Amino acid sequence: MHRIGLWIWAGAAMAAPAHSSVTATSENGFAMQSSVEIVGDADAVYALLIMPARWWNGAHSYSGDAGNMRMDARAGGCFCETLPVPSGQAGSVEHGRVIYAAPGKRLRLSAALGPLQSEGVTGTLDFAITPVGKGVRVTMTYVVGGYLRSGPATMAPLVDTVLTEQLQGLKRAAERRVP
Repeated sequence: MHRIGLWIWAGAAMAAPAHSSVTATSENGFAMQSSVEIVGDADAVYALLIMPARWWNGAHSYSGDAGNMRMDARAGGCFCETLPVPSGQAGSVEHGRVIYAAPGKRLRLSAALGPLQSEGVTGTLDFAITPVGKGVRVTMTYVVGGYLRSGPATMAPLVDTVLTEQLQGLKRAAERRVP
């Protein structure tokens, strides 16, 4: 994603409702955490989690269409996106690589998402699913370390806003199924 893409991504993040769950920043990186409670069972929520085309906001994708996103939920599996082109020969982008998959409990990816992909960073995106009340709590943690040209303190709130929006999308999609 080039500089213009970074500003579009950042602008979209600032337009989202203010919600900050940045838990730490330093000159070497940042950490954020958000959680939602979802009415539904852990296995059904996990099954939806591994289908980003159903809940990810396409505005925060390279192709502009979340329907082009997929995830192979096994260690080494790809969280990838197809990049259709008019000539018919599609491109692709890897958003992350699955490093831990425990159906109904946890999904962890190694992922430098969005504009972080062109920076000298690594990121770990973790989704923990725990029973609570009549449903589950999904806690999303993202830890990023390395070199960010704009600085971690600048990027952290933008990334937090965009990822929190995605977690809210998961909740909406999961609860649409509830009668």
